[in-house]
Amino acid sequence: MNDELTVEATAEGLARHGYLADEGLATAVFLALELRRPLLLEGDAGVGKTELARVLSAWTGGRLLRLQCYEGIDVSQAMYEWDYARQLLHLRAAEASGRAAEAEDELYSERFLVRRVLLSAIGGRVGEQDAQPDAPPPVLLIDELDRADDEFEAFLLEFLSDYAITVPELGTFTAAVPPRVIITSNRTRDLHDALKRRCLYHWVEHPEFEREVAIVQLRAPNVLPGLARQVTAAVHELRRLRLYKPPGVAETIDWTTALAALGCAEISEQYLARTLGTVLKHREDQATAISSGLDELVKAGARRSA
Repeated sequence: MNDELTVEATAEGLARHGYLADEGLATAVFLALELRRPLLLEGDAGVGKTELARVLSAWTGGRLLRLQCYEGIDVSQAMYEWDYARQLLHLRAAEASGRAAEAEDELYSERFLVRRVLLSAIGGRVGEQDAQPDAPPPVLLIDELDRADDEFEAFLLEFLSDYAITVPELGTFTAAVPPRVIITSNRTRDLHDALKRRCLYHWVEHPEFEREVAIVQLRAPNVLPGLARQVTAAVHELRRLRLYKPPGVAETIDWTTALAALGCAEISEQYLARTLGTVLKHREDQATAISSGLDELVKAGARRSA
């Protein structure tokens, strides 16, 4: 990663690792790196929010740590927990050797602390901030935070404010060098203002046509350029429909590669119908596309490839 960081260098660095960011997203990533602030990305599923964290890790050299959020996730699954099985074995061994009293004082030590993703992102030992100056900070991906319960967001506030986690039995772990944090949300519910205040924010749009074609060609280099343009045009037409789940960039890539695998040099109604499941994952959306006319998708592809 270049020491002279600019918006242009950020866009180029991401592009070298397969991510074509527009100017707005490149600016948001640059500011997050420069200001050492978490970056909250919202947008429809499939627009590249999670992929950005993976590419940022590859570009910066920082280890990628991913916390996949879900309903019911709690502190023990995200931050830390105690290894009760090892504690019990330690206590029984101490009792057998006549050291039971001494062993009880050792039970809640770092030896028996199981670090989950958030505590691993902080690193170090309690009360210490000694960092390895040559080691790049890890990239922490907190994925789909909107799936977690409201209470879980409160657990994150101390972490995002001070990059610190308090373990009552030991003390406070504080990061010497803050991790680079990417938080994603598909906006199935609104996140709290207290969390948003701790983050920079960017809404990730579906890419415009030419940039999406470039992304498809980058991720599927063996596909004919004409087919990539036709499929991308067809996907843009699908996004105009009232679908339950509009296709994202990942589905555009999947559809293109599926058609190429079938030997298609250009799209047709027959092959679109046979491969519709690679781009639309709900039966109702497939019915909507068929009723709207697959011939319209073919025509859109022909116009864009001309």
